[in-house]
Amino acid sequence: MAGKRSIFEEVDANAKPASAPAGGMIDRGRDGARGAIRVWLMGLFALVVAMIAVGGLTRLTDSGLSITEWRPLTGAIPPLSEAHWISEFDKYKQIDQWRIENQWMTLADFKVIYWWEWGHRQLGRVIGLVWAAGFAFFAIRRSIPTGWSPRLWLIGALGGLQGAIGWWMVASGVTQGEGMTSVASYRLATHLGLAFVILGFIAWYIFLLGRSERDLLQARRAKEAKPFSLATGLLHFAFLQIIIGALVAGIDAGRSYTDWPLMGGQVFPSTAFIVEPMWRNFFESPGLVQFVHRVVGYLLFAFAIVVWLRGRQSAHAATRFAFNMVMSVMSVQVVFGIVTVLYAAPWHIAILHQFVAVVLWASILRARFLAAYPVQTSIRGQAASRGQ
Repeated sequence: MAGKRSIFEEVDANAKPASAPAGGMIDRGRDGARGAIRVWLMGLFALVVAMIAVGGLTRLTDSGLSITEWRPLTGAIPPLSEAHWISEFDKYKQIDQWRIENQWMTLADFKVIYWWEWGHRQLGRVIGLVWAAGFAFFAIRRSIPTGWSPRLWLIGALGGLQGAIGWWMVASGVTQGEGMTSVASYRLATHLGLAFVILGFIAWYIFLLGRSERDLLQARRAKEAKPFSLATGLLHFAFLQIIIGALVAGIDAGRSYTDWPLMGGQVFPSTAFIVEPMWRNFFESPGLVQFVHRVVGYLLFAFAIVVWLRGRQSAHAATRFAFNMVMSVMSVQVVFGIVTVLYAAPWHIAILHQFVAVVLWASILRARFLAAYPVQTSIRGQAASRGQ
């Protein structure tokens, strides 16, 4: 134990002063590599968006059934010789799509649709590798923030599930003697729906990682419950419309009626109930499926106006801007939907329509996040915004 020191003892000039208490103790040991993980997730988000676009083009070019087997590892290697190409083409000739629709195809024609499907599957493998490599890197370095490992595992698990659902979807169209020339529309809807769920989780995590734990804890106290609740409802409503849109794409219903606002000159299409039993019309009748997609679109747009009017009353400028963005993108999407119908869903317009759906999805998530974790605005900033 050190001896007592006199209060008159001369202080050593070389002694180091005691360090002041460090601020932000709530974040210490918890934040990890938030910035780096956020960048990694942004890369994954971009890859998933690309995957959705390539998947849509694969569907629009009727290429999805060109590879009739599911080989997660060896399937990464495409045919490397003429004999291998002929073998793959012979496998395709055994399914109903070739027998009913594509007997005109030559080997050169087959190669075109094969490369679309191979590229789609290859991109899925790339996404899996990027996730695995990133997670392993951060885990080995022990730089994953506290409580974030389960969240990052969830993304990987959903990605693996998506691969299995992708084959489940393709298997519905790889048939012999059943008359199937495309995949089941409800399986396509499940596949696309899960892709948007994955996008949603990634986007939410990107938003969270963009701010410190301390900032999030403080912002949560100012949560605006009503805009948050309405944004949540809009998110679910938009998801329903995305699923119905996938049903439209699955049976090419977007090309069945090309007038608007009527359908074949009528409010309700005359061919709505042409399939037996009746319940199958909601999945397989082009007229009824497109009609439902239109009506849900009108209702979604009306609800978006309600959400926007409430969101623009927020006390926070960033939140108001986010809800304004939702309304803007929603309006653009409605216009693209109408144009897609009027031009019978050509691939370039249909892909733009799908891409705007992704932008809308991210915009709603952003507005919902800012309602839950508002960015505080200074009194001076509020006064300036009122004066504009």
